[in-house]
Amino acid sequence: MADIRALVLNCTLKRSPARSSSEVLGQEVLDALGEQGVTGELIRVVDHDVRFGVSPDEGDGDAWPQIRAKLMAAQILVIATPIWLGQPSSVCKMVLERLDAELSETDDQGRLLTYGKVGGVAVVGNEDGAHHTIGQVQQALNEVGFTCPAAGATYWVGEALHKTDYIDARPKPDTTGRTTKALALNSAHLARLLAEQPYPPPDARDDAVDPAQRSG
Repeated sequence: MADIRALVLNCTLKRSPARSSSEVLGQEVLDALGEQGVTGELIRVVDHDVRFGVSPDEGDGDAWPQIRAKLMAAQILVIATPIWLGQPSSVCKMVLERLDAELSETDDQGRLLTYGKVGGVAVVGNEDGAHHTIGQVQQALNEVGFTCPAAGATYWVGEALHKTDYIDARPKPDTTGRTTKALALNSAHLARLLAEQPYPPPDARDDAVDPAQRSG
């Protein structure tokens, strides 16, 4: 059985040591992954000097290359984000923009370096917008090479105009607990499958097409 590592990026707007609901849910995902034999860590992105940009390294002390190295060493990436104005946080969007650089990074067979990596999402907020936020993040992760598993997201939202955050919710909702466990179970399963059966290189996919079926 392949050894699997995970990286959870907490995209809260709050620097440590401020309390963060997305960090709580992100850690719960990491704990659930641990039950599946997956090791990993959680990084609060705003605690690091990550620059805006769409390259692997924006220079001038950019902290993204260090985070990216951990991402490349992991087989599972989970983006944990709060909802603001019905949208993923600005930090989450910055992370997705940095991941855009992976579209230009390939292995010696022409595959994106992110192929074979699993992408998951964890969302918290005290307003609606969880499904919209999950859809945005999953689409972006898939576009830059990550594979999203079935039930590949978990979320919690409080009542409209309510002031309770997930970090203070008592008792914790069973529905969120179940989706968190499903996210972890399916992510670990998919990561091991992809480790054993990598995606084919682009040339292999071209060769697999019957010449009679090619357009033109």
